[in-house]
Parts: sequence; C-alpha cells; structure tokens
Amino acid sequence: AFGLMMDLAMMGCGTGAIIEPHLVERLPVVRNELRVLSVSNIGATPAAERQEATSHSIEGHKVQIKVGDTRRGWVDSYQLLLDLSSDERFSGPVEIEVDLSDVRPVGETLKGFGGMANPVKLKDLYGRVAQILNNARGRQLTSVECCLLIDEAAVTIVAGNIRRSAGMRQFASADTAAAGAKENLWQQDSDGNWRIDPERDALRMANHTRVFHTRPSLEVVQEAVTKQFHSGEGAIQFAPEAIARSNADLLTTAELRQEFQEIYCEQGRQEAGRWLQLNHPEISEAELEHRLGRYGLNPCGEILGADFHCNLAEVHLNRLDPDDLEGQSDAFRAAGLSVACLLNHRFEVERYRQSRAWDPIVGVSFTGLFDFFVHAFGTPWLEWWAAGRPETAEGLAFKEQEAAFLARWKTTVNEAVWDYCDRHGLRRPNRCTTVQPAGTKSLLTGAAPGWHPPKAQRFIRRITFRKNDPVALACMDYGYSIVPSQSDKDEQGRLLDDPFDPRCTEWLVEIPTEVSWANLPGADQVEINNFSAMAQFDFYMQVQQHYTAHNTSATIEFRENEIEPLAEAIHASIGEGKGYISAALLARFDANATFPRLPFEPINQAGYEELQAEVVKRRSTSDFFEALQRYDQGELVEAGPAGCDSDKCLLPLAKQG
Repeated sequence: AFGLMMDLAMMGCGTGAIIEPHLVERLPVVRNELRVLSVSNIGATPAAERQEATSHSIEGHKVQIKVGDTRRGWVDSYQLLLDLSSDERFSGPVEIEVDLSDVRPVGETLKGFGGMANPVKLKDLYGRVAQILNNARGRQLTSVECCLLIDEAAVTIVAGNIRRSAGMRQFASADTAAAGAKENLWQQDSDGNWRIDPERDALRMANHTRVFHTRPSLEVVQEAVTKQFHSGEGAIQFAPEAIARSNADLLTTAELRQEFQEIYCEQGRQEAGRWLQLNHPEISEAELEHRLGRYGLNPCGEILGADFHCNLAEVHLNRLDPDDLEGQSDAFRAAGLSVACLLNHRFEVERYRQSRAWDPIVGVSFTGLFDFFVHAFGTPWLEWWAAGRPETAEGLAFKEQEAAFLARWKTTVNEAVWDYCDRHGLRRPNRCTTVQPAGTKSLLTGAAPGWHPPKAQRFIRRITFRKNDPVALACMDYGYSIVPSQSDKDEQGRLLDDPFDPRCTEWLVEIPTEVSWANLPGADQVEINNFSAMAQFDFYMQVQQHYTAHNTSATIEFRENEIEPLAEAIHASIGEGKGYISAALLARFDANATFPRLPFEPINQAGYEELQAEVVKRRSTSDFFEALQRYDQGELVEAGPAGCDSDKCLLPLAKQG
C-alpha cells in the first residue's frame, strides 16, 4: 500500500489513507537496522545508457540499489527499503548504497507525462525513511510513523513539476499520539521568523482526521473543537453517517439509514454488517466488507468510498443567472454527463477494478454558491448572514429558497448520470453530488470557493507553482508579484524572501482579487470576517442536507468564544442524524494576528486598487496567452498550480498561549 500510494501521487493523484489500529496491526515487525551508507548524485549517466527499472543486489548484509529512471523506478526503490526493514534473511544491520546516477537531472523533459524532471528531494528520501524505520526496530510501526512514511514519499514526489502534497490521513478517534502529531509544528524565534520542526516537516503534506465509529459525547466534541482551534487539525469524522450515505442503494429511506446507524453505533460494525446481509442476502462477504469500509475520504474530504478513484466535475454558479432555471439545469446535466462517461475507464490495478464494479462513484460539485445567492437575493441576504442567519420569517424564506435551488440541482445531476448509465449498461452510482473546496479553479471565474463565503470582498490570493513554472512566469509578465512558498526555508528554517534564491523551489503567485458583487449598494458594508461560525455551519448543513450525497468539503472559521456553541452544534447534528460527516475547523484571529503568506489575505478597497495599479504598472504584456506561449514550448503539459485546492492545507499552526 505504501508503494502504491507513492505511485498514485507521482501520477498527480491526491491520496487518502485510513491508519486505524485494525489496519496497522497487519504490518510486519521492523526487524533490521538500515544503514544508508551513501546516496550518489543524480543524472551522471547519459540518457541513452540509463536503465528504467530499479535493480538491486544483496551480498551478505550489503545491499546495492540502482534506481531506475521512471516513476516505477522511484516507487520500487522506496518500497524496497520498507521490505528490507522486515526481511528475515538478515541477522544484523543492513548496509545500503543507493545509486541515483540513472535518474534524469533537474530540468530534463519527461516523456509521455509532460513537464520536466525535478528530483530535488529524492536524494533525501532514503535516509529519512531509514531513520523512521530504525526508530521502530523490534516492533510494528505506529500510526504516526506510517503517516510519516507516506508523507516523506509525498515530499519527494513531483507530479507535472509540482510537489504533490494533497493528502488525507484518517486516524482512530482514541489515537492520542496521532491527534497531537502536528502540535507546535511551527514556531517563531525571538525575531519573529517562522521555522518548522524538521523531524515532522513532512506531516504538512496531509490533513489529519479523527474517525469516530460511535457518537462522541459533548465533552469529547468540545475537546476536539478546542484542539482544532489551537492546531487546525483533528477534524471529527462520524463514520456511521459516511457508511450509510455510501450504501444509499440499500438504505433507500431516511428510516433505514437511521436504523442502520443506530445498530452500528450501539451494537458495532459486525452487527451492522449482519443486519445489512439479513436484508440483502445476495451480498457476498467480500462486498459486505467493502460496503462497511466506505468511510475513506479523499484529500479534501468531499468524496466517500473504499479503494476508490472518483471523477469530478464542477459548475461555476457565479456565472449563472439565478432566474434562468433552464440554464442551471443544462450546466448540471453537462457536469453529470462529463463524469458519467468516465465510468467506462478500465483500471490497471485489480483492487480499483473490483471497487468500481461494486461501487461506481462520480462527483458533481459547484463553486460560487455564495455569489449565486447574493445575485439571487441581494444585500438583504448578506445582512441576514451578518445577523447570524436567524430563523426569522425572512430567514426561513431565504432558507426555503436555498433548499429549493440545491434540491433541484441534485435531482438534475442524478437524472443525467443514471440515464446515461442505463443507456450504456453501466451500474448506477448510488451517490453523485458533492462540493469541493475549489480554491484555485474558482479563480478562473472569480468565484467564492465551493459553498464558502469569500475571505473578503477583496483579498490577495496566493497560488503555489513550481519555480520557473511557465504559467507562473507568464503571471509575472502579466504583472503579478511572486514570493517563495512556505516550503522554502534557509538553514535556520526561516522563510526565504527572494523567489530567485537558489534554495527556492516553489513560488507563490500573488493575485489581487475582487468578488463580482463587491460594488453592489451596501454590500461593501457587510464585514465577512465577522460572519459567525454558527452561520457558516448552518449554511454548510443546508448544502449537506439538500445537495450533497457524498460529503461537503468545509472549512469553518471560528473564534475562541465560539468553541462551545460550535461543539454543541456538531454534537447535536450527529446525535439527531442531520447528516454531519466531517468538517475542518480553522481559528480566526483578530487584531491583525496573522501568519506569513496565507493562501488568502483580506485587503480593503484602497489596498486592492493600489495593488491592482501596481500589477498594471509591472505588466509587460496585456495578452496572457502570448506570455504563456513565450515560456511553454509545448512540452510543459502538466504546468500550472498545485493540485490541492484547499485554503487550509498550507496554513501553519496557531501560536500557543
């Protein structure tokens, strides 16, 4: 599984992993100490003489590894280290020499995949993996060590020129070590410079979630919400709701879903499985196991499944007229068809072929929902939000209209997908709708991401690119400023300032942004940063209940005085079966307390106009496509922003105290 996840990530695929005890316990004991004696430099072998497959030789306690110049070559060398740690042929330390001379150097074109090679982190991988394994010698790996091994591979990987850091790690709710794995990951020195703990740096590669298989008490929920306020990690996932939604073809009514969840929570997973089989005797043991495991999440938490890949499409609601119901139906129908047709794809890996046969899934998402409703209902809807979305007569009317739009879109998607599947002899997906975070793609049309309110009427959006990425260089010519990303630090762990510093490998392109309704009368007077956590949670649950069949990717921002009411709302939603599965919670800071280089940084109208004027002043071309062609010679197919769209993945941890 470790090697497979690295392989998937190298293809540009975000990865999720469930790291619960019943799975970790299947791993072998780490027997052998690994001593990585040497790792050669990259790229010494001429292109014509390189070997593509990784090979190795063993003489006594010495192992020589020659890494092949392919994706599979990288993966096999990583997996080999894991295998050597538990290989019973060795009775003492294993001395390892790694030869990277056949791996193509930085900047050389990748054939068949687009982009250029960028193995800048590969040389560090082997020592880091050996160190983690050696710490576990004489026992099985812990959940956090499993996470680190996956994340060290993620640090190394370059998919289409960009380090692919999109990941989700799901831990057992009682796993205290995992719950605190990211605490104090970032620290500030006396000069205010930020540094990261180098031993745990790789943990930034993924979001962490705590999986609850029973209903947590209010005290437990409050403790979890408090921890998220201080660390931004440890979101509560309620697995029974996820599993119930993922078996919608069997649990066809609200009453059946509720009955299943009651049995699962009160009598356990095994009894819930027996209940399913009693009512559906045609289900095999293998399929039943798959059905009960469908609480796995993708990196941003919007898709549910087990051993799955999911095709996603997205509707930009901010570009649709709220009065044009036919146009909305056309958009959602087109999105449904675009994902349904990909169900014809055949997977190479058997586990994914079988998963698709049992559980074909698609996801139709939207972005710009907030903008859509501002255009539909005007400034009064914004003011209702600012008041906390109270259940007044006006508020209930707004909620009824919101629900009508959401339900209509969901029905359109289901009809389009199921009609296509019926006509082409494909098994119908039992869940088709979701909401992605949509942070980066939303910039294409200026949409507020997903269901979320925008960060402000005006803000700086920072997007991650590989250094010298052609899209980033085109952005520079177009006038946008560039700074080094949070990944790039000096020897003291401080963030770099010069994007052309030789130590810099990733760039942040800074784009001043204004929402489409910023200049509506009265809209500018509404302080979005003051929208309460309860208002956000209420809107999120509207989407979760009336549109989403999978899960709604959510980042709810809250202040310290909102911990208790937010915990009560989550607890009540779980207890009353309202549909909560998982949502990320992120602390809001007042008094200008902020972190460096946030993905979103609110600015006022004057600041926006000033930055926009600077963009125009720096601009050397008014034709972005012409600028892009100047740097893209047709080889950089996979160029562009990093794959993960979430606005919280890159945030450092809150300062303590």
